[in-house]
Amino acid sequence: MRKEGLRAIQPPRFIPRTTDSKHGKRVCPNLLLNQSKPDRPNAAWTSDITYMPLKGGKWAYLCTWMDLYSRQIVSWQLADNMQESLVREPLSRALLKRRAKPGMIVHSDRGGQYLSREMKKVIKTFKLRQSMSRADDPYDNAWAESFWSRLKAELDMPRGGYESIERLKSALFEYIEGYYNTRRLHSSLNYLNPAAFEAEYYRQTG
Repeated sequence: MRKEGLRAIQPPRFIPRTTDSKHGKRVCPNLLLNQSKPDRPNAAWTSDITYMPLKGGKWAYLCTWMDLYSRQIVSWQLADNMQESLVREPLSRALLKRRAKPGMIVHSDRGGQYLSREMKKVIKTFKLRQSMSRADDPYDNAWAESFWSRLKAELDMPRGGYESIERLKSALFEYIEGYYNTRRLHSSLNYLNPAAFEAEYYRQTG
C-alpha cells in the first residue's frame, strides 16, 4: 500500500447504542453467548438495523442479515420505515435462496420488529432457533455493529445524505454485492472475501 501511495480508511470512533426494547414482548435468550465461531455456512445468522441519511433531513432504514461463518451479507432491505417487514422479508428471501436447514440460529437485538407475529411465523415455519442480545449489551451483536462501522466509513456518502432512497439503494447494492461480499478481503477469513471463503468451504467438503 505504501508503494502504491494508498492509505487505509479509518472509521471514526464507534459508540454502539442499544435498541429501545420497551415493547413488552417476550425476548429470547442469547444462544451465541460464549460459543465459538460457526464451523460452516448457515449455522448462525445475525441481523441489525441502522439509519442512513437522506437529503432534507430525512432518513432511510437498512436491515442486513449476515452469515457468521463467512461474514457474508446473505440478504438486506432498505425502506423509509422500520416496520416488521424490514427484517422479515430479507430473512425469508435468504432462507429460500440458501436452503437453510432446521435448527439454524438467527440472532438480533431486542427490537420489536424481530418479535412480531409475522416474524414468529417465519421462525416456526423454517424451524429456526431465535437468539437475542442481552439487555443493554450492544457488544452481544458486535458482528453487525462492526459491519455498520465499515460500511459508513467506506461508502462514498455525499455530504448531507443521498438525494433519494433509490440512489441510496443503488449505492448499497454496489457496496454490498459488488464489493463487500465479493471483493473485500478479511484478515479473519484468511484474507479471502466472504463469497470466496464460503466457496472454499464447499470445495473442501465436496
